[in-house]
Amino acid sequence: MTLTTRPVALVTGSTRGIGKQCAIELARQGFNVAINGRDTPEGHIRQQELVELLSQYGADALACPGDVAELEHHQPILESILTRWGRLDCLVNNAGTAAKQRGDMLEVTAENYQYCLDINARAMFFLTQRAANIMLQQGEINGQHRSIVNITSCSASILSVNRAEYCVSKAAASMITQLFALRLAEEGIGVYEIRPGIIDTDMTRVVKPKYDRQIADGLVPMKRWGETQDIAQVVHSVAAGKLPFTVGQIINVDGGLNIPHF
Repeated sequence: MTLTTRPVALVTGSTRGIGKQCAIELARQGFNVAINGRDTPEGHIRQQELVELLSQYGADALACPGDVAELEHHQPILESILTRWGRLDCLVNNAGTAAKQRGDMLEVTAENYQYCLDINARAMFFLTQRAANIMLQQGEINGQHRSIVNITSCSASILSVNRAEYCVSKAAASMITQLFALRLAEEGIGVYEIRPGIIDTDMTRVVKPKYDRQIADGLVPMKRWGETQDIAQVVHSVAAGKLPFTVGQIINVDGGLNIPHF
């Protein structure tokens, strides 16, 4: 095992959208990056393409396929990172899922409820637990800030009754952030929550006409869609330790969507 001099970040769910842009930004800013996606033929192609892209920014990149909702996948992912680089300085918990289907919350099934909780909260809790123990054991290396960054959603606090199980899972993820932040504060490990608003990704493009109208009508005070780069820049800022005297900070990256207004 060789200890690299560059800081190392793991970004889950990083083959597209917000996760992909976070991986790119961290690579641009001097991190080696472990990327993650499901262990499928399509997933392998996307991961390899991203590894090649990140190398253009001077980063050493590693594909770590696995479904983070399957807890037994966590240890092999982390072991491959330690074998390659000997350290882990930043975990970006980005992998997540939308509700399987929107509809009346009075008809939500236990299966669909559990599906959201398993991916959006349970996976985050236990991967964070493992990563935190690695960070504690290795200590701070050459002054590099250690961080855990949880990408949740504005739906952690803004209610959508037609996707109740999703809102519950994101509120749970927010509580997970606060708990780990408090536990790790005296150890010098920063734990942060980033709450994206309406972000332009392939997942949201299916409802783009609807949100185009609502944004134009003032739903988002800045009157524009969020971009994945808006999230990625904040991720790098906290990973780089630029919010040093904060604990469990919630950062809304939503153009003002969360501010009550009429």
